[in-house]
Amino acid sequence: MSTRFILIVLLGVDALILYSELLDLSISYYETQLLYEQHSVLHYIITASVTLFGHNDVALRLPMIVMHLLSVVLLFKISQKYLKYDRDRLWLVLIYMLLPGVSSAALIVDPTGMVIFLLFFYMYIYYFHRNFEWLLLVLLLFVDQSIMFLYLGLIFFEYANKAYKKVGLLVVLLLASFAIHPLEVSGIPSGHFLDTLGVYAAIFSPIVFIYIFYILYRVYINGQRDVSWYLAFTALVISLMLSFRQRIEVQIFAPYVMLILPLAVQTFFHSYRVRLKEFRGRYRILFVISFVLLLLNTLVVLFNKEVYAYIDIPKKHFAYKMHVAKELAAELHQLHITCILAENEKMQARLRFYGIEKCEKLLLTNEQPLKNIEHNVTIRYKNRTVYHAYVTK
Repeated sequence: MSTRFILIVLLGVDALILYSELLDLSISYYETQLLYEQHSVLHYIITASVTLFGHNDVALRLPMIVMHLLSVVLLFKISQKYLKYDRDRLWLVLIYMLLPGVSSAALIVDPTGMVIFLLFFYMYIYYFHRNFEWLLLVLLLFVDQSIMFLYLGLIFFEYANKAYKKVGLLVVLLLASFAIHPLEVSGIPSGHFLDTLGVYAAIFSPIVFIYIFYILYRVYINGQRDVSWYLAFTALVISLMLSFRQRIEVQIFAPYVMLILPLAVQTFFHSYRVRLKEFRGRYRILFVISFVLLLLNTLVVLFNKEVYAYIDIPKKHFAYKMHVAKELAAELHQLHITCILAENEKMQARLRFYGIEKCEKLLLTNEQPLKNIEHNVTIRYKNRTVYHAYVTK
């Protein structure tokens, strides 16, 4: 069976899983802000998709899924520089697909998925088409706030290689990026360091993140640092330093840490193969445990609505903010209601995407009114009530 065929199968299965997952999701309040209020590059991409394919969840999330699948292909291509065997490269992309943060970025309309794709694209250009590197660096200036850490990591890399002219150009790009997308740094020491580590562990899974941390330290010690190490190390260190003073958005920095995955897999397989078979046991155990945990995470996300059966308070569900709205809009449409005033402003914004406009003819409230109740609306998942509201005049 050819490597290309297996890669296509993996991409196909991944796309089917993502499609199945998106059918269970509703637009979140954050996504409505990006769609209706912001004016970023991602805003125009999502708006174009929704304009072409309609106001539905497939059109909303299609650009994120496409960028995710392209990221997988780019990662497979980039890994040629690190991994000798095709089977190792296939394991790399499979592990990447199963990472919790990657599956989330592939579905949630957020700059994270776009930045991951652009960083992998930059690495592809860096390794295979260096003539276009600086053109891409200039274009990336206008994409997102987090691109400034690409310039910063490259400054350290080029300085270490004594390419001082490139350092000067990168400093100009960094300053321009900071001017276009200012980064807020404020606060007093408030103890978010451990929280930040916890979020990283959730994005990569605990064992994978610990191993990545180990790889970054090991390469720092042995001095064999390439561009991917500088980018990942710079972003991780800055995020941890900032977390001492303020709560940070880890998703701004996590895409850079993803760049170390090919090097991490290379190191793992090298350490495994240089040992005699009788001394490979702990590596097999580490790999199996990590892989099983990643599979379990994928299953939990895929069957996330079943989790409600084990939660006393539905709002504590990890995906609650991306549930209910679509079903609620469908219930209102069945009642021939196309406009309503929702007490919850966030729900009002979410209903707008599904064709329920804002008006003052009817009121949607979670508190039972004393009179004039027109309808009761109840949303259930797996026979578990997760939302109840009243429609009143």
